[in-house]
Amino acid sequence: MQLPNNCEESEWQTMDKDKDIEILTELYRVYCCAGVNEVSRLPGAGSGRRYFRLSGSRIVNGQEVPFSCIGVAGDSERDCRAFVSLAKVFGEAGVAVPEVYVASPDYMHYIQEDLGDTSLFSVISSNTADGDAGGESVAEKLVKEVMTSLVRMQTVKASLWEDHVEYNPFGRRQAMWDLNYFKYEYLRPSGFDFDEDRLEDDFERFADDLTKVSETRGGFMYRDFQSRNVMLSQGRPYFIDFQGGRRGPGVYDAISFLWQAKAGFTNGFRNRMMDHYFNERCAINGEARHPETETLQTQLFALFRTLQVLGAYGLRGLVERKAYFIESIPGALSNLKDLINIGAADRYPELKRVCAVIISDVRFLNNSHDGLQISVFSFSYKKGYPSDFTGNGGGFMFDCRGMHNPGRYIEYRNLTGRDKPVADFLEERGEVQEFASNALRIVSPSVETYLRRGFSSLQIGFGCTGGQHRSVYCAERVARELAERYPSACVRLIHREQNIDTLITPKKEI
Repeated sequence: MQLPNNCEESEWQTMDKDKDIEILTELYRVYCCAGVNEVSRLPGAGSGRRYFRLSGSRIVNGQEVPFSCIGVAGDSERDCRAFVSLAKVFGEAGVAVPEVYVASPDYMHYIQEDLGDTSLFSVISSNTADGDAGGESVAEKLVKEVMTSLVRMQTVKASLWEDHVEYNPFGRRQAMWDLNYFKYEYLRPSGFDFDEDRLEDDFERFADDLTKVSETRGGFMYRDFQSRNVMLSQGRPYFIDFQGGRRGPGVYDAISFLWQAKAGFTNGFRNRMMDHYFNERCAINGEARHPETETLQTQLFALFRTLQVLGAYGLRGLVERKAYFIESIPGALSNLKDLINIGAADRYPELKRVCAVIISDVRFLNNSHDGLQISVFSFSYKKGYPSDFTGNGGGFMFDCRGMHNPGRYIEYRNLTGRDKPVADFLEERGEVQEFASNALRIVSPSVETYLRRGFSSLQIGFGCTGGQHRSVYCAERVARELAERYPSACVRLIHREQNIDTLITPKKEI
């Protein structure tokens, strides 16, 4: 086999011995009647499935022609079985999905059509979604085509696909799972207070409302419909990763796509696309439009989906510290801010109150700066290191506990390092000036490098016993000096134990 591009020899030797590679190359050989020349590992997604591009040749009518395909090594037998079976059903029904060429007997390995590397997500953005005056943008035309194809998939006769889905229909139980997923994986790791009884009452009322829609609008529900799961091949959108499909309300899928946090669609664009979606669905089903009902459905499922994805971002981002998911949180909170001000949210008062609190989470409010954001913390070692919400794993940490502690003296116990008496105490001894100056000398080269290379975040922490005196003084001094030295950076000062979070504006002292 040829060594893949950007692959070290040692990595290739390990991959070449991989059992998954052996099985996939054998499937390729059986299907193509020829061997594989090159195997390259493709980026993974949120699951444990592994993807490879297998390239070589195939014998067609006695002639050897170039051929490539995607090999999939699964992590769930039922998901693989569902995908392979549903791909056949939807492909025969005229839905644009990748063809599965051949699968192993246990469905855990299969090779499928190579659709290239361009996802719809990579070509759409808020800058192109609304288009130019007097015409549709490329993104709008593509999304309309996607909505039309989605309706076609959702309205395939249930008798053709219902025996191949591996998940129970969407209903009250599934709604409660997702709502509690938000509670346990986002609210609790974030440290927000809430009345659990009242919130659970709201969840039960919410789940009942969602179930009523499900009962009247059942069809194939994709479940994880987003622009990253739509590939563009020769200008045509193809659907992938629909193995989690089940019977459920189709409107959920349209909303999952249009309210995707990182897609950046405007509300006006979403409304136009939902209008197109309902037109297409009613045309296929031979039904009349009911705008009031459609508006309520849209509001309910947009709020529900946003809570569900926040649960996922909480688990993957706040708990597991994965950068992509942390970066997605501000977009989801922005969506939530719009949604809690609509009429449907009034039915769930405790949920609405909690949402009003989390959309003001200062940890994510200041992440809109386009350049470098320097976050300078003071903290107590007794309460652990500051959390990193960028996914980068943290940064510089300076231990201030070696300096004399003002907190030992009763006259300073109710003051902090921001108060003049404490500052005077520390400065009179002379040690804090040298400490802060040394810290600046250490971090400044990194700040300059980060600015030059276009990095987006740098974290600096100063810790002491209580996070009240020495660390506060040092964080204040260093943050303000950095703001003066590097005005193009955004300097954020956080005194964690005092619940103070502010942006520092450069201002020369007189």
